[in-house]
Amino acid sequence: MRAIWKGAVSFGLVSIGVKLYSATEEKDIRFHQVHRDDGGRIRYKRTCSVCGEEVSYDDIAKGYDLGGGEMVILTDADFADLPLTSSRAIDVLEFVPAEQVDPILYNKAYFLEPEGTATKPYVLLRDALADSERVAIVKVALRQREQLATLRVRDGVLLLNTMLWPDEVRTPDFGFLDEDLKVRPPELAMAASLIDSMAGEFQPDAFTDDYRAALQEVIDAKVEGREVVQPAEEEAAPAAAVDLMAALKASVERARVARGEAPSGGAGEPTPISSARSAKQTAKKTTAGRATAKKTTAKKTEPAKKAEPAKKTAAKKTTEKKATRTPAKKAAEKKAAPRRSA
Repeated sequence: MRAIWKGAVSFGLVSIGVKLYSATEEKDIRFHQVHRDDGGRIRYKRTCSVCGEEVSYDDIAKGYDLGGGEMVILTDADFADLPLTSSRAIDVLEFVPAEQVDPILYNKAYFLEPEGTATKPYVLLRDALADSERVAIVKVALRQREQLATLRVRDGVLLLNTMLWPDEVRTPDFGFLDEDLKVRPPELAMAASLIDSMAGEFQPDAFTDDYRAALQEVIDAKVEGREVVQPAEEEAAPAAAVDLMAALKASVERARVARGEAPSGGAGEPTPISSARSAKQTAKKTTAGRATAKKTTAKKTEPAKKAEPAKKTAAKKTTEKKATRTPAKKAAEKKAAPRRSA
Protein backbone atom coordinates (compact mmCIF):
# COMPACT_ATOMS: atom_id res chain seq x y z
CA MET A 1 0.00 0.00 0.00
CA ARG A 2 1.05 3.56 -0.63
CA ALA A 3 0.58 6.30 1.98
CA ILE A 4 -1.69 9.09 0.72
CA TRP A 5 -1.20 11.50 3.66
CA LYS A 6 1.26 12.15 6.46
CA GLY A 7 0.52 13.98 9.70
CA ALA A 8 0.02 13.46 13.41
CA VAL A 9 -2.71 12.43 15.82
CA SER A 10 -3.03 15.17 18.43
CA PHE A 11 -4.06 13.42 21.66
CA GLY A 12 -4.05 16.01 24.45
CA LEU A 13 -0.42 17.12 24.68
CA VAL A 14 0.73 13.96 22.92
CA SER A 15 1.48 14.05 19.20
CA ILE A 16 1.68 10.73 17.32
CA GLY A 17 3.20 10.80 13.84
CA VAL A 18 1.17 8.65 11.43
CA LYS A 19 0.80 7.71 7.76
CA LEU A 20 -2.63 7.37 6.17
CA TYR A 21 -3.56 4.49 3.86
CA SER A 22 -6.83 3.72 2.09
CA ALA A 23 -8.40 0.83 4.00
CA THR A 24 -10.81 -0.20 1.24
CA GLU A 25 -10.81 -0.58 -2.53
CA GLU A 26 -13.57 -1.11 -5.04
CA LYS A 27 -13.37 -4.37 -6.99
CA ASP A 28 -15.59 -3.11 -9.78
CA ILE A 29 -14.41 -4.07 -13.30
CA ARG A 30 -13.54 -0.91 -15.19
CA PHE A 31 -13.68 -0.36 -18.94
CA HIS A 32 -12.29 2.16 -21.40
CA GLN A 33 -14.42 3.79 -24.05
CA VAL A 34 -13.16 2.54 -27.43
CA HIS A 35 -14.07 2.74 -31.09
CA ARG A 36 -16.25 -0.26 -31.90
CA ASP A 37 -14.65 -0.83 -35.32
CA ASP A 38 -10.93 -0.85 -34.45
CA GLY A 39 -10.74 -0.72 -30.61
CA GLY A 40 -9.01 2.65 -30.53
CA ARG A 41 -9.24 4.58 -27.23
CA ILE A 42 -11.59 7.55 -27.15
CA ARG A 43 -9.80 10.70 -26.00
CA TYR A 44 -11.36 13.86 -24.62
CA LYS A 45 -9.82 17.28 -25.02
CA ARG A 46 -10.13 20.06 -22.45
CA THR A 47 -11.46 22.91 -24.53
CA CYS A 48 -12.77 26.33 -23.54
CA SER A 49 -16.44 26.93 -24.36
CA VAL A 50 -15.71 30.64 -25.02
CA CYS A 51 -12.60 30.70 -27.25
CA GLY A 52 -12.62 27.03 -28.30
CA GLU A 53 -8.93 26.56 -27.52
CA GLU A 54 -7.51 23.45 -25.80
CA VAL A 55 -6.53 24.25 -22.19
CA SER A 56 -3.62 22.70 -20.24
CA TYR A 57 -3.90 21.72 -16.57
CA ASP A 58 -1.74 24.69 -15.53
CA ASP A 59 -4.32 27.12 -16.93
CA ILE A 60 -7.32 25.49 -15.23
CA ALA A 61 -8.85 27.19 -12.18
CA LYS A 62 -12.01 26.54 -10.14
CA GLY A 63 -15.15 28.51 -10.82
CA TYR A 64 -18.23 28.99 -8.62
CA ASP A 65 -21.41 29.55 -10.60
CA LEU A 66 -23.47 32.46 -9.26
CA GLY A 67 -26.23 31.93 -11.79
CA GLY A 68 -27.26 34.15 -14.64
CA GLY A 69 -23.99 33.55 -16.44
CA GLU A 70 -21.81 35.02 -13.68
CA MET A 71 -18.81 33.05 -12.41
CA VAL A 72 -16.37 33.60 -9.51
CA ILE A 73 -12.89 32.24 -10.29
CA LEU A 74 -10.75 30.83 -7.45
CA THR A 75 -7.05 29.99 -7.85
CA ASP A 76 -4.73 27.79 -5.77
CA ALA A 77 -3.61 30.91 -3.87
CA ASP A 78 -7.18 31.51 -2.70
CA PHE A 79 -7.38 28.01 -1.25
CA ALA A 80 -3.95 28.26 0.35
CA ASP A 81 -5.07 31.20 2.49
CA LEU A 82 -8.04 29.35 4.00
CA PRO A 83 -7.80 28.76 7.79
CA LEU A 84 -7.29 24.98 7.78
CA THR A 85 -5.42 24.79 11.09
CA SER A 86 -5.70 20.98 11.12
CA SER A 87 -4.16 20.55 7.68
CA ARG A 88 -1.51 18.14 8.99
CA ALA A 89 -3.10 17.04 12.23
CA ILE A 90 -5.85 14.68 13.37
CA ASP A 91 -7.31 16.54 16.35
CA VAL A 92 -9.10 14.36 18.91
CA LEU A 93 -12.17 16.30 20.13
CA GLU A 94 -13.93 13.80 22.42
CA PHE A 95 -14.59 10.11 23.09
CA VAL A 96 -18.15 8.77 22.66
CA PRO A 97 -19.90 5.35 22.70
CA ALA A 98 -19.73 3.81 19.23
CA GLU A 99 -23.48 3.14 19.15
CA GLN A 100 -24.17 6.88 19.31
CA VAL A 101 -22.63 7.41 15.85
CA ASP A 102 -25.26 6.81 13.15
CA PRO A 103 -23.74 4.52 10.45
CA ILE A 104 -25.26 6.74 7.74
CA LEU A 105 -22.59 9.32 8.59
CA TYR A 106 -19.67 7.02 7.75
CA ASN A 107 -17.97 7.77 4.45
CA LYS A 108 -14.46 6.33 3.79
CA ALA A 109 -12.06 4.27 5.88
CA TYR A 110 -8.27 4.69 6.30
CA PHE A 111 -5.59 2.76 8.19
CA LEU A 112 -3.14 4.69 10.38
CA GLU A 113 0.45 3.47 10.65
CA PRO A 114 2.89 4.88 13.24
CA GLU A 115 5.79 6.78 11.72
CA GLY A 116 9.33 6.78 13.06
CA THR A 117 9.53 6.82 16.86
CA ALA A 118 5.75 7.20 17.33
CA THR A 119 5.13 3.46 17.76
CA LYS A 120 4.91 3.47 21.59
CA PRO A 121 2.42 6.39 21.92
CA TYR A 122 0.49 4.87 18.99
CA VAL A 123 0.15 1.53 20.84
CA LEU A 124 -0.76 3.39 24.04
CA LEU A 125 -3.63 5.23 22.32
CA ARG A 126 -4.74 2.03 20.58
CA ASP A 127 -4.94 -0.02 23.78
CA ALA A 128 -6.57 2.76 25.81
CA LEU A 129 -9.16 3.30 23.09
CA ALA A 130 -9.93 -0.43 22.90
CA ASP A 131 -10.30 -0.71 26.69
CA SER A 132 -12.64 2.30 26.84
CA GLU A 133 -15.07 0.70 24.33
CA ARG A 134 -15.49 4.15 22.80
CA VAL A 135 -14.54 5.85 19.55
CA ALA A 136 -12.67 9.12 19.22
CA ILE A 137 -14.38 11.99 17.39
CA VAL A 138 -11.71 13.88 15.42
CA LYS A 139 -11.28 16.59 12.81
CA VAL A 140 -8.91 16.23 9.88
CA ALA A 141 -8.22 18.08 6.63
CA LEU A 142 -7.94 15.81 3.60
CA ARG A 143 -7.73 17.00 -0.01
CA GLN A 144 -8.31 20.65 0.87
CA ARG A 145 -11.40 19.86 2.89
CA GLU A 146 -11.98 19.70 6.63
CA GLN A 147 -13.81 16.54 7.63
CA LEU A 148 -15.33 15.04 10.72
CA ALA A 149 -14.12 11.51 11.46
CA THR A 150 -13.87 8.76 14.07
CA LEU A 151 -10.91 6.77 15.34
CA ARG A 152 -11.40 3.19 16.44
CA VAL A 153 -9.40 -0.04 16.65
CA ARG A 154 -9.61 -2.79 14.04
CA ASP A 155 -7.26 -5.78 13.85
CA GLY A 156 -4.74 -4.06 16.11
CA VAL A 157 -4.60 -0.93 13.92
CA LEU A 158 -6.13 2.51 14.37
CA LEU A 159 -8.84 3.02 11.76
CA LEU A 160 -9.95 6.49 10.66
CA ASN A 161 -13.52 6.72 9.33
CA THR A 162 -14.32 10.03 7.68
CA MET A 163 -17.92 11.14 8.13
CA LEU A 164 -20.47 13.31 6.41
CA TRP A 165 -21.47 16.51 8.12
CA PRO A 166 -25.00 16.38 9.57
CA ASP A 167 -26.32 18.88 7.00
CA GLU A 168 -25.13 16.55 4.20
CA VAL A 169 -27.64 13.85 5.22
CA ARG A 170 -30.98 14.30 3.50
CA THR A 171 -34.28 14.19 5.38
CA PRO A 172 -36.70 11.55 3.99
CA ASP A 173 -39.88 13.16 2.68
CA PHE A 174 -42.28 10.41 1.60
CA GLY A 175 -46.05 10.48 1.49
CA PHE A 176 -46.62 7.25 3.41
CA LEU A 177 -45.03 8.80 6.54
CA ASP A 178 -48.14 10.98 6.91
CA GLU A 179 -50.56 8.07 6.55
CA ASP A 180 -52.12 6.49 9.63
CA LEU A 181 -51.17 2.87 8.98
CA LYS A 182 -51.88 0.33 11.71
CA VAL A 183 -50.05 -2.99 12.00
CA ARG A 184 -51.99 -5.75 13.70
CA PRO A 185 -50.28 -7.53 16.64
CA PRO A 186 -50.50 -10.98 14.93
CA GLU A 187 -48.73 -9.57 11.85
CA LEU A 188 -46.03 -8.01 14.01
CA ALA A 189 -45.57 -11.28 15.91
CA MET A 190 -45.29 -13.25 12.66
CA ALA A 191 -42.76 -10.75 11.26
CA ALA A 192 -40.71 -11.14 14.47
CA SER A 193 -40.91 -14.93 14.04
CA LEU A 194 -39.61 -14.58 10.47
CA ILE A 195 -36.68 -12.47 11.71
CA ASP A 196 -35.88 -15.10 14.36
CA SER A 197 -36.01 -17.91 11.79
CA MET A 198 -33.54 -16.04 9.56
CA ALA A 199 -31.19 -14.90 12.35
CA GLY A 200 -27.50 -15.73 12.11
CA GLU A 201 -23.95 -14.53 12.63
CA PHE A 202 -22.67 -12.08 10.01
CA GLN A 203 -19.82 -13.61 8.03
CA PRO A 204 -18.77 -11.26 5.20
CA ASP A 205 -16.82 -13.99 3.39
CA ALA A 206 -20.06 -15.93 2.87
CA PHE A 207 -21.29 -13.33 0.39
CA THR A 208 -19.93 -12.79 -3.12
CA ASP A 209 -20.44 -10.39 -6.00
CA ASP A 210 -22.09 -12.77 -8.48
CA TYR A 211 -22.43 -10.13 -11.19
CA ARG A 212 -18.71 -9.25 -11.11
CA ALA A 213 -17.79 -12.97 -11.22
CA ALA A 214 -20.06 -13.55 -14.24
CA LEU A 215 -18.66 -10.47 -16.01
CA GLN A 216 -15.09 -11.66 -15.37
CA GLU A 217 -16.03 -15.05 -16.83
CA VAL A 218 -17.26 -13.30 -20.01
CA ILE A 219 -13.96 -11.38 -20.27
CA ASP A 220 -11.84 -14.51 -19.67
CA ALA A 221 -13.84 -16.45 -22.26
CA LYS A 222 -13.26 -13.75 -24.88
CA VAL A 223 -9.52 -13.69 -24.11
CA GLU A 224 -9.24 -17.49 -24.42
CA GLY A 225 -11.52 -17.67 -27.46
CA ARG A 226 -13.97 -20.10 -25.89
CA GLU A 227 -17.73 -20.12 -25.58
CA VAL A 228 -19.22 -18.17 -22.71
CA VAL A 229 -21.04 -20.35 -20.15
CA GLN A 230 -24.40 -18.83 -19.34
CA PRO A 231 -24.88 -18.35 -15.58
CA ALA A 232 -27.86 -19.88 -13.83
CA GLU A 233 -31.00 -17.76 -14.03
CA GLU A 234 -31.93 -15.87 -10.91
CA GLU A 235 -35.31 -16.47 -9.30
CA ALA A 236 -37.87 -13.86 -10.29
CA ALA A 237 -38.75 -11.36 -7.59
CA PRO A 238 -41.99 -12.37 -5.84
CA ALA A 239 -45.08 -10.32 -6.54
CA ALA A 240 -46.43 -8.00 -3.88
CA ALA A 241 -48.18 -9.97 -1.14
CA VAL A 242 -51.98 -9.84 -1.23
CA ASP A 243 -52.48 -11.77 2.02
CA LEU A 244 -49.73 -10.44 4.30
CA MET A 245 -50.21 -13.06 7.04
CA ALA A 246 -50.14 -15.95 4.54
CA ALA A 247 -46.96 -14.57 2.97
CA LEU A 248 -45.31 -14.19 6.38
CA LYS A 249 -46.25 -17.74 7.43
CA ALA A 250 -44.99 -19.18 4.16
CA SER A 251 -41.74 -17.21 4.53
CA VAL A 252 -41.21 -18.52 8.05
CA GLU A 253 -41.75 -22.11 6.90
CA ARG A 254 -39.39 -21.72 3.93
CA ALA A 255 -36.68 -20.23 6.16
CA ARG A 256 -36.96 -23.10 8.63
CA VAL A 257 -36.89 -25.74 5.91
CA ALA A 258 -33.82 -24.06 4.40
CA ARG A 259 -32.06 -24.35 7.75
CA GLY A 260 -32.97 -28.04 8.06
CA GLU A 261 -35.64 -27.51 10.72
CA ALA A 262 -39.05 -29.13 10.85
CA PRO A 263 -41.93 -27.07 9.44
CA SER A 264 -43.66 -24.99 12.08
CA GLY A 265 -47.09 -26.41 11.34
CA GLY A 266 -46.23 -30.03 12.22
CA ALA A 267 -48.25 -33.02 10.99
CA GLY A 268 -51.65 -31.83 12.16
CA GLU A 269 -51.60 -28.09 11.53
CA PRO A 270 -51.67 -27.05 7.86
CA THR A 271 -49.43 -24.22 6.71
CA PRO A 272 -49.91 -22.02 3.63
CA ILE A 273 -47.47 -24.12 1.62
CA SER A 274 -48.86 -27.49 2.75
CA SER A 275 -52.42 -26.24 2.24
CA ALA A 276 -51.55 -25.20 -1.30
CA ARG A 277 -50.05 -28.64 -1.99
CA SER A 278 -53.11 -30.37 -0.51
CA ALA A 279 -55.43 -28.22 -2.59
CA LYS A 280 -53.43 -29.08 -5.69
CA GLN A 281 -53.60 -32.81 -4.95
CA THR A 282 -57.35 -32.56 -4.19
CA ALA A 283 -57.90 -30.79 -7.49
CA LYS A 284 -56.05 -33.59 -9.32
CA LYS A 285 -58.14 -36.25 -7.54
CA THR A 286 -61.38 -34.40 -8.35
CA THR A 287 -60.40 -34.09 -12.00
CA ALA A 288 -59.51 -37.79 -12.13
CA GLY A 289 -62.83 -38.73 -10.49
CA ARG A 290 -64.81 -36.70 -12.98
CA ALA A 291 -62.96 -38.36 -15.86
CA THR A 292 -63.71 -41.84 -14.45
CA ALA A 293 -67.40 -41.04 -13.99
CA LYS A 294 -67.58 -39.73 -17.54
CA LYS A 295 -66.09 -42.97 -18.90
CA THR A 296 -68.56 -45.10 -16.84
CA THR A 297 -71.55 -43.12 -18.11
CA ALA A 298 -70.32 -43.50 -21.65
CA LYS A 299 -70.09 -47.30 -21.25
CA LYS A 300 -73.65 -47.52 -19.88
CA THR A 301 -74.96 -45.48 -22.81
CA GLU A 302 -73.30 -47.64 -25.50
CA PRO A 303 -75.63 -50.80 -25.15
CA ALA A 304 -78.68 -48.59 -25.40
CA LYS A 305 -77.39 -47.07 -28.57
CA LYS A 306 -76.67 -50.56 -29.94
CA ALA A 307 -80.23 -51.74 -29.09
CA GLU A 308 -81.85 -49.14 -31.32
CA PRO A 309 -80.31 -50.53 -34.55
CA ALA A 310 -81.38 -54.04 -33.46
CA LYS A 311 -85.04 -52.97 -33.22
CA LYS A 312 -84.86 -51.31 -36.62
CA THR A 313 -83.38 -54.52 -38.10
CA ALA A 314 -86.24 -56.68 -36.67
CA ALA A 315 -88.86 -54.32 -38.04
CA LYS A 316 -87.16 -54.36 -41.40
CA LYS A 317 -87.17 -58.18 -41.50
CA THR A 318 -90.93 -58.29 -40.68
CA THR A 319 -91.65 -55.86 -43.49
CA GLU A 320 -89.58 -57.91 -45.86
CA LYS A 321 -91.51 -61.09 -44.92
CA LYS A 322 -94.84 -59.39 -45.59
CA ALA A 323 -93.60 -58.10 -48.88
CA THR A 324 -92.36 -61.51 -50.11
CA ARG A 325 -95.81 -63.35 -50.05
CA THR A 326 -96.54 -64.79 -53.53
CA PRO A 327 -100.01 -64.62 -55.33
CA ALA A 328 -100.41 -68.38 -54.91
CA LYS A 329 -100.09 -68.10 -51.17
CA LYS A 330 -102.57 -65.26 -51.09
CA ALA A 331 -105.19 -67.38 -53.10
CA ALA A 332 -104.70 -70.33 -50.75
CA GLU A 333 -105.25 -68.13 -47.75
CA LYS A 334 -108.44 -66.72 -49.34
CA LYS A 335 -109.92 -70.25 -49.96
CA ALA A 336 -109.13 -71.33 -46.44
CA ALA A 337 -110.78 -68.30 -44.88
CA PRO A 338 -114.51 -69.47 -45.35
CA ARG A 339 -113.72 -72.85 -43.89
CA ARG A 340 -112.29 -71.23 -40.75
CA SER A 341 -115.39 -69.07 -40.43
CA ALA A 342 -117.74 -72.10 -40.84
